[in-house]
Amino acid sequence: MNTKEGHHATRIDLANRLFFRLYQCANMMHKTGTRAVEAEGLTTQQWAVLGALSRPQAEDGMGVGELARYLMVSRQNLSGLIGRMERDGHLVSAPDDRDRRARRVRISATGRVVWQDLALPKIHAYYEQVLGDFSVNDMSHALHYLLKMLDRMEQIDQQAGGAEREDEDPASASASD
Repeated sequence: MNTKEGHHATRIDLANRLFFRLYQCANMMHKTGTRAVEAEGLTTQQWAVLGALSRPQAEDGMGVGELARYLMVSRQNLSGLIGRMERDGHLVSAPDDRDRRARRVRISATGRVVWQDLALPKIHAYYEQVLGDFSVNDMSHALHYLLKMLDRMEQIDQQAGGAEREDEDPASASASD
């Protein structure tokens, strides 16, 4: 095998391992992250919604489509999640003042208490469990490369006719409160 073919084979092998580890990390984050907040009746998906809606930029709520784009999920999946969270008292929704056909979703007073007082301390403890031996530099580098990959995947999605990404990282919502 020549050097060029060997280099290509190495890149494919590393890419396969990297994407498989990302897949495993996402699954384990869902499993162990949900376990961290299950006493509050939350899942990692609900944690992401509450984190997104608790940001100062979302004080007046977010449209369902806007929230779906921010979280990078389908509107259909988000609608079911919002319905369950409304039923549980974590969210409220109302017609959007600017477009009565659209719904605007806000964190409820109860949801804010669950988020700030109950879930966030457990989320922060979870972060420490997972990232306890990571330096700030380690975390910064990991974030840099994940964002670089995300940007490339978004370019692919946009070329295929997908939605645009919001400017802020959803993971920062839970870390910043």
